[in-house]
Amino acid sequence: MNLQLRPWQQQALHKAIAWLVQKRLDRHFLINAAPGAGKTLAACAIAQTLIELGEIDRVIVVAPRSEIVSQWADDFRRVTGRHMGKVTARDGDIGELGIDVCATWAAIQGLQPELQAVCRAARVLVICDEHHHAAIEAAWGDSADSAFTDASFVLVLSGTPIRSDGAQSIWLAYDDAGAIDQPEEGTYTLTYGDAVDLGYCRPVTFHRHQGLFSVDLEGGHTIRVSGHQKAAIPADLARIPGLQTALDFYRLARTPQYERDGRTPLLTGYQATMLEWGSAKLTDLRHRMPDAGGLVIAPSIEMAEYMVDLIEQIEGEKPLLVHSQLAHPESRIRAFRNTDKRWLVSVAMVSEGVDIKRLRVLVYLPNALTELAFRQAIGRVVRTAGHDDDTRAYVLMPSFETFETFARRVENEMSLAARVPSGEPKTKRCPACARECALGERCCAECGHEFPVGPQRLKPCGECGALNPVSATACHACGASFAQNFTLTLDEALRTGAIVRGMDIDESEVVAAEEIAPAVRNLILRSGDSKLVKILQTLPDESWARLRKILVAQ
Repeated sequence: MNLQLRPWQQQALHKAIAWLVQKRLDRHFLINAAPGAGKTLAACAIAQTLIELGEIDRVIVVAPRSEIVSQWADDFRRVTGRHMGKVTARDGDIGELGIDVCATWAAIQGLQPELQAVCRAARVLVICDEHHHAAIEAAWGDSADSAFTDASFVLVLSGTPIRSDGAQSIWLAYDDAGAIDQPEEGTYTLTYGDAVDLGYCRPVTFHRHQGLFSVDLEGGHTIRVSGHQKAAIPADLARIPGLQTALDFYRLARTPQYERDGRTPLLTGYQATMLEWGSAKLTDLRHRMPDAGGLVIAPSIEMAEYMVDLIEQIEGEKPLLVHSQLAHPESRIRAFRNTDKRWLVSVAMVSEGVDIKRLRVLVYLPNALTELAFRQAIGRVVRTAGHDDDTRAYVLMPSFETFETFARRVENEMSLAARVPSGEPKTKRCPACARECALGERCCAECGHEFPVGPQRLKPCGECGALNPVSATACHACGASFAQNFTLTLDEALRTGAIVRGMDIDESEVVAAEEIAPAVRNLILRSGDSKLVKILQTLPDESWARLRKILVAQ
């Protein structure tokens, strides 16, 4: 094996072999390492060592999404030299293939008998990626537990092993308080703070994007809402059903704002000011990482398309859009990974496990308000690009208590030195020869490389007229705050958010829908039934868990 492992990966390898082979106290080993630290390569190295020791014949990998399954197959071949086939429930008897295989968690339900037969006929190492998907008494957990009962070894991987719903995952031990209580010898842990200090992940800075919304109601009433100020509804309007929900700050933060024509995104709206800040920060980052990219996680397809239009207006370049109803979404993600395009806008497609090392800015506006989803999203922008990568990751999020709490916990994991940004870059690095150049240089004096000119926008101070960077929170000349007031009508406030095509979708249903959507979509598309496909195109993904609940109750 010619792979150069990081020290933590070597330590995890030695600890896993000692636990699984030398002591043989249990067949399960847990690697709990921060997203982006390199769990995949560590697991492949463990598999290769078990093969070389003659302990296993085959390897089965289970991962969350088809894009991640493809990444596993590529990394496994690079480390072990062995081909890994990607299988689905349609592949039938996989035992006859005689090769290592990888599949999604959703596919395990349809492959139970075949996987069980493989584990009984050969000595198998099962690698479970993003193990929090395997909840006890949940469909995927039950399927995996049954399919892999006879596996020789099980390697459990997770960067976020505690589920936000409190459910326990198979093969892990828990204490009375619900915390993981695995044997220390059978576990390797690397926190995000450790990974930053060791240089495996980049440090993250959170930009809490504030805003004061004014919602104009009937009768001349105006309600003001911020992330730290709930809507105070007058007594004569309290009778309106759902008004308090409609005036929730985070819901308003996900409400698109348009010009008077109702079609053109408003460049002074809340999301526009978020993207202005993100655009300026991405331009700064490109002084140090010329191909640095930004990721927008949107709550719905409608909102994603709105954000695409906003970015195009702000920067003059249309970003790449990826969501479940576009053809070949995985190919779009791979295309973005291999270009220097600035922005990728996604709806539930670029989350856990997706590896795009050049991502450095995250605009976070999801449906799911869980810490697990929050940490998984951060993992997309903190992956290091190499030993000379000196960039930081930036997360732009609405400023309200839920996200503030999650962000403080992540910040508290980092050392004080990692928490404090070093300031704006003083020089820029030539991507051709790595020479440090002055920020104002148009081309490298060493090799002649011409630096691209990024979008540059300034905003005037309303008090003194001084020009400031769009990312400034206060005027550099007079100190006036740039905190903005955003005005919406009640109709606009009711347009989006938790109401999906007339259905009031709660958070648990959104999370459940995100899990079942890929399997449901594939099943309907394979059926070829035009009426079902039309339903698929009509109903948004967020509604599918509610639809399942209705059908099961009949």
